[in-house]
Amino acid sequence: MRSLLWLIGIFALAAGIAMLASLNTGYVLLVLPPWRAQLSLNLLIVALLIGFVVSYAVLRLIGKTVALPGRVGVFRERRRKDKAGRAFRESLQALFEGRFAQAVKRAGNAFDSGENRAMSAIVAARAAHALHDDTRYRIWIGRAAEQEEEARVARLMTEAELAIEARRFEEAADKLDSLKASGNRHIAVLRLSLQAASALGRWDEVLRLARQLRKHKALTDEQMQPLVRRAHVERIRELAGDGEALAAYWKSIPAAELNDRQMVEKAVPYLADSGQGAVARKTIERLLDAEWDGTLARLYAHCGDGDAVACLARAEGWLRKQPKDAGLLYALGRLCIAAQLWGKAQSYLEASVNIAPTIEAHLALAGLFERLDRPQDAHRHYRTAAELSAR
Repeated sequence: MRSLLWLIGIFALAAGIAMLASLNTGYVLLVLPPWRAQLSLNLLIVALLIGFVVSYAVLRLIGKTVALPGRVGVFRERRRKDKAGRAFRESLQALFEGRFAQAVKRAGNAFDSGENRAMSAIVAARAAHALHDDTRYRIWIGRAAEQEEEARVARLMTEAELAIEARRFEEAADKLDSLKASGNRHIAVLRLSLQAASALGRWDEVLRLARQLRKHKALTDEQMQPLVRRAHVERIRELAGDGEALAAYWKSIPAAELNDRQMVEKAVPYLADSGQGAVARKTIERLLDAEWDGTLARLYAHCGDGDAVACLARAEGWLRKQPKDAGLLYALGRLCIAAQLWGKAQSYLEASVNIAPTIEAHLALAGLFERLDRPQDAHRHYRTAAELSAR
């Protein structure tokens, strides 16, 4: 339908032009001595129109011919970029597919083409590292470093990540420190820093990073808890022997982190060995009041330094609800020894070994009988403790 309308319109236009031309009787006289030419005005108009069209076409042809070398150069540059981009994409695909040799080859082609040079070098470095080819890895990471600031953050992140993977933690920490010094403290940097700090035993830094990642919701409570637990226990182990520093450190631990029973169980013996068992008293009492735990109750024996009588009263209150808990009975026996209540200490410790014999309970009884000048009984419990240890 549209074609028919166009056809009708063209015929109508042609008819109109023909009618106008028939009415135009003018002529044009051209004189160029010694020649004269007389043309109708209609013919002149048609000639001028044709001349204009031909001249325009010739000029366009000349312009395109002159611009041809430049257009060829643009075409070649575009084709080079397309080829380089395709090589770069293929290198990424090969890297993620685990075809590392192909990834190195394709990334090298992209690098040689001059497109995405820094990223191509980084891809090649990652692939070479996956192939355990340290020489090529160093070559490609060096080429990435030569690209100045084009991909500095990506390069340093790659170097840090691969250094951690290769267990070169000092090197990884140096790269990450460079990133953080330039203001790059995003979650990926913090996660890598956490791994490096944990491997290097920088426990204060582990705590800081774990808390920071939890704040940014990059770690769940379940993921954070074992990290924080290990950091606290290792830090307490480092401070073991310095009672004042150990007590100060324990008091600096946030209350929420002291709810970790496993951490408390591992930390209290170090506190007790340094004469600071009493600082954990309130924490253990709070945890036991919230939920009973025989292992934790056993550790309450270390909390009687300075006020064994008050601890004994609290523990005897628990005994009414947990009369058969061997750990609690052991703690009561140790607290009675600290309070010099020898008879009660013996009865509690003997009740504990009757329910669940342990080396430490027999040793406590042996020490008690030595105090009471009963060497035969002390020798019997030492022998029993040795037998339990041998088993």
